[in-house]
Amino acid sequence: MRFVSAAIVAVLCASAASLEAQTVSLTLEQAMRAALENNLSIVQADANMNAAQAGVTAAYGGYLPTLSATGSWNRNQTDRAGSSTANFGGGTVVIPASKSTTSNFNTALNLNWTLFDGFAQQGQVGQASSRSVASEFTAIRTRQSIVFQVEANYLNVLRNEQLVKVSEGSLKRDRRQLERITESNRVGSLSLADVYRQQSQVAGDEFSLIQAQNNFDKAKADLVALIGLDVGREYVFADASISTALSAEELDATSSKYANFRQLVERAIASRPDYKGAVESYNASQSGVTVARSGYLPSVSAFAGYGLSSDEVRSLSNNKNVNWGLSVRWNLFDGFQTNNSVQSAIASRRNAEISLTQAERDINAQMKKALLDLEAARKQYEVSQKALVSAGEDLKIAEERYNLGAGTLLDMLVANANLVSAQANSVNAVYNYVTAHRNLEYTLGERTY
Repeated sequence: MRFVSAAIVAVLCASAASLEAQTVSLTLEQAMRAALENNLSIVQADANMNAAQAGVTAAYGGYLPTLSATGSWNRNQTDRAGSSTANFGGGTVVIPASKSTTSNFNTALNLNWTLFDGFAQQGQVGQASSRSVASEFTAIRTRQSIVFQVEANYLNVLRNEQLVKVSEGSLKRDRRQLERITESNRVGSLSLADVYRQQSQVAGDEFSLIQAQNNFDKAKADLVALIGLDVGREYVFADASISTALSAEELDATSSKYANFRQLVERAIASRPDYKGAVESYNASQSGVTVARSGYLPSVSAFAGYGLSSDEVRSLSNNKNVNWGLSVRWNLFDGFQTNNSVQSAIASRRNAEISLTQAERDINAQMKKALLDLEAARKQYEVSQKALVSAGEDLKIAEERYNLGAGTLLDMLVANANLVSAQANSVNAVYNYVTAHRNLEYTLGERTY
């Protein structure tokens, strides 16, 4: 029997160790690093960047000559029937049946070099280079966006964790109060109606706790999915570097730091990768106009070739052919196709210019809204702290009055509900402010990863 008990204890310990090993603790910095490695949006942006860089290499390759090697073999067989005749020397000659077979082997090296193509190659290089740089800026902004999303989701997890604690605290208070009311009813000092009313309040607290816990679990699942980890594992999110104790000095320093709107917009325009990408997209469209206009100009090419041919492989080198020269091609009329290409390229350039202007306007609007959100979050935090103190004192007074028989249970329930609401508002206000602050940093676009 002792052996069985020891075995059970050993199994339980092993299970506990296994569960402990499956739990992973992640700080905000660790979550951001994992997202930079695993998030699929970042992987796609990096792949697009690599493809664009390969396009630059291909564009520069257009300045180099092309060299090709060819080889061919063909066999020709002729069968002649024996019934054919021909007149020869005044007589008729019967041509016997015959069969002839010939083979031909050819090899060649050909070199072509475009010396001038109406500046199309220069335009293609400029276009590919600008697109490559734009893709790099897109990848950088994608990283910034994912990191901010991780920060916002991480803070939301911490927010929901605190809201769970608020619900737990409310449930504990009401359960303790239910015990006191039940005992008072037992001795006849309180009515049964108070017991039922308090039991209803406890049930409501339990419902709120279940909902808060569910929100907390879903917030963790969203964060884990965003990072790119296994949602089937259990994770603990805790970071001592994230402070929720906001002092008046800190709030004032932050407001002073971001007081100059115009200066912030200029910093954002100078730093934002998406704006820089829009500039490069405009440059690429300008190069596209150069490429389209090259159709109006002639092109000049040099060529050279070296070939071998024979009816037998062993005598292939007996017949050699070498050629070289220059060619000029000028398309004098192409049915307005070049004009159509030029007009399309000009329209694309205009659209890129409009997109660049819109990007600047978007930065102005985003910066203004980020500042408004930060200021509103500060005011909400300050109000929530005052309301939290008042609600706590009000509950103490309501409990004392009820215990002394000078107050009603309804007064105490209302005071408790106000405290729970004030605690939830305080938690939301703190994390709203921290999130708004990080959103402002994201809007500036100065942080790189």
